[in-house]
Amino acid sequence: MENIKNYINGEFLLPLANGWINNYNPSNGEVYGEIPNSSKEDVESAYIAAKTAFPTWSKTTLEERSRILIKISELLEANLDRFAETESKDNGKPISLAKAVDIPRAASNFRFFGNAITQFASESHESVGQNAINYTLRQPIGVVGCISPWNLPLYLFTWKIAPALAAGNCVVAKPSEVTPMTAYLLGEICNEAGLPKGVLNIVHGLGTSTGQAIIEHPDIKAISFTGGTATGAHIARVAAPLFKKLSLELGGKNPNIIFADCDYEDMLNTTVRSSFANQGQICLCGSRIFVDASIYEKFKKDFVEKVKALKVGHPSEADTNIGALVSKSHLEKVKDYIEIAKDENGTILCGGNEVTVNGYENGYYLEPTVIEVPNDDCRVNQEEVFGPVVTIMPFNSENEVLEMANKVKYGLSATLWTNDLKRTMKLSNQLQAGIVWVNTWMMRDLRTPFGGVKASGVGREGGFEALRFFTEAKNVCIKY
Repeated sequence: MENIKNYINGEFLLPLANGWINNYNPSNGEVYGEIPNSSKEDVESAYIAAKTAFPTWSKTTLEERSRILIKISELLEANLDRFAETESKDNGKPISLAKAVDIPRAASNFRFFGNAITQFASESHESVGQNAINYTLRQPIGVVGCISPWNLPLYLFTWKIAPALAAGNCVVAKPSEVTPMTAYLLGEICNEAGLPKGVLNIVHGLGTSTGQAIIEHPDIKAISFTGGTATGAHIARVAAPLFKKLSLELGGKNPNIIFADCDYEDMLNTTVRSSFANQGQICLCGSRIFVDASIYEKFKKDFVEKVKALKVGHPSEADTNIGALVSKSHLEKVKDYIEIAKDENGTILCGGNEVTVNGYENGYYLEPTVIEVPNDDCRVNQEEVFGPVVTIMPFNSENEVLEMANKVKYGLSATLWTNDLKRTMKLSNQLQAGIVWVNTWMMRDLRTPFGGVKASGVGREGGFEALRFFTEAKNVCIKY
């Protein structure tokens, strides 16, 4: 059994109320450890540690903060295999994916913001004719709360923590209770890198208890959350009356729009990846595929053929394409949506069934599933499934597909496949999404803003946007 502890004031501590939660291995369905279900008192201890550390950390030079964050990045890279294997065991994703994407990106987050803080500048304005100058101070907020999801555990955990620390804040952070292990190991890395005690505190537990204690704490001045839209709405209701700064990265139901003039083979290979990467458990996956009617039948045949060739297997196997879903309850949710699609006259073109992996018969495995839907109003096209399930349907005109793409309540990302420049400019402008990829998917530059519109969230992360969120702007006006 791998039991983990809270990381508070640089030490690993048992939960004060001795509450525990089982931690499951998705690949075999077995309990392999326990995590704390931290109480309000544990969160208060973490807050006090952070508050105590803040005066010194906020005045630490940019060069020293940068040095520590880059050291954390280097230590993550040095421990790549250990972290990748742990992430795979905890989440169900293939080790190859964790090694190629999740852990390198977590390291990149620390390196990027370690460098970015040294280049983060504020503005000054000479008030001509008034004999005055205005300049802006960017000051750390204080103690902030960071709450991350289970789909990209360390990747998204560090995406919040790194800019918060770089900006001079101290952090009380909660990883998902479903995938806590790499966040736990991160505490060891922080100590080895010389991060001062109390600057980062990691408390584990349920959202309804530990998470609630963080968001309602009167002196935690900002909340950065990534997760479901319903939870984001709850956080907003609690935090808004307390006048906290909020960054909410929420759900998505992203359109993948394919025109006949695209580079077909590149599109086809990328669409398989954008549909089923990480078992489809990425908020940016293109789960609604709209295909130009003139190539629809060809695409349907070729796409289904490639999807059928994907291997569902144990995450440790090098040739596994689709690992285990993150939990039994999530597997059941995704299966329910497949049944809903059938009831709404959807046609299962491939997949839709659980998979039994030899030696791991109790794991949470599901075939990658392609559903042909008769219209865009069905629930499986309007609601976030968040699994290895995509829908396909044809369209006949730009205006028709634009209307369907924008019809959902979400607006996180969109993917557009075309070599027509005018069409690219028109649709990129009119798609209701925070991110539009043209002839690619998941190509990320960490300097760019990340976030969505409508029910996909509030605010932006990434680059200087994140550093702006984790600081307060103060204007100083001097008359001379």
